[in-house]
Amino acid sequence: MKVVLAGGSGSLGRRVAADLAARGDDIVVLTRKPITSNEHQLFRPVHWDGLHVGSWAGELSGAAVINLAGLLVDRRPSTKNVELLTRSRVEPTRALAEAAAGLREPPSVWIQMSTLAIYGGRGDEVLDETAAPADGPPQMAGVARAWEAAAAGATSARQVVLRTGVVFDRGTPALDRLSGLARWGLGGRVASGRQWVSWLHIDDYLAIVRTVLDDSSMSGVVHATSPQPVRNAELMSSLRRAVHRPWSPPTPAALVRIGAVFLRTDPALALLGRRCVPTRLTNAGFHFDYPALNAALDDLLRART
Repeated sequence: MKVVLAGGSGSLGRRVAADLAARGDDIVVLTRKPITSNEHQLFRPVHWDGLHVGSWAGELSGAAVINLAGLLVDRRPSTKNVELLTRSRVEPTRALAEAAAGLREPPSVWIQMSTLAIYGGRGDEVLDETAAPADGPPQMAGVARAWEAAAAGATSARQVVLRTGVVFDRGTPALDRLSGLARWGLGGRVASGRQWVSWLHIDDYLAIVRTVLDDSSMSGVVHATSPQPVRNAELMSSLRRAVHRPWSPPTPAALVRIGAVFLRTDPALALLGRRCVPTRLTNAGFHFDYPALNAALDDLLRART
């Protein structure tokens, strides 16, 4: 299978590229800057500017398209940053859609990356693929809704919108920051600790991507998340156990908001949660290698403790 990756130079994109190349797929990565690492041996880099249709457009003909393009959301929730995050997703997606519309042979499948943050903060409500997106906050639901809207109706034989939870992987910001807090004695629950965390082991994420690429019955919204979401208190407890640290005091919400200013991040990432389940995958018989958090963290953090 020929697979064209937009956003393939990010940490998640590199993992997807390597995983699909390992099974023999022909991988093309659309990139705005030269690839200087040895990873280029796994794929063919093709230059684009993420804004305009160019000579790269022909690469999409008959190919599988995976659109991961977008800046990390881990930044302050200012109006300027919301606009920046939105543009970083919408502009490349529109360029891809315009390119696909001009082809004689459309892409065979379009996997549109999205996020479970599209549901905002939803308390204890159990959310599957039929749940309605929230209206806010702007940096979460607002950005995600715009991202999905830009891909809606894009020319392809089928499209899958992959709303994804927090993907845990070695050496990535999400797991590094959380495990670092636990190691530094700051691994207590955040605020009430009752906010839900929808998470996923990287191996399961990669298996989900392969599944939705290959299964022609998959289309529309699919949740990429563990079938066992956890509350924040359980997440922090599991992290402390995995890195062999004792109980830590809780972090009040007010302190999270203050700390977020210095860390240049969005406090809503820690204070809001959503309880999402992968109903479509489980109904299709998908097997999760790491459905439980403790086993997932043991696997990812074992070599680093």
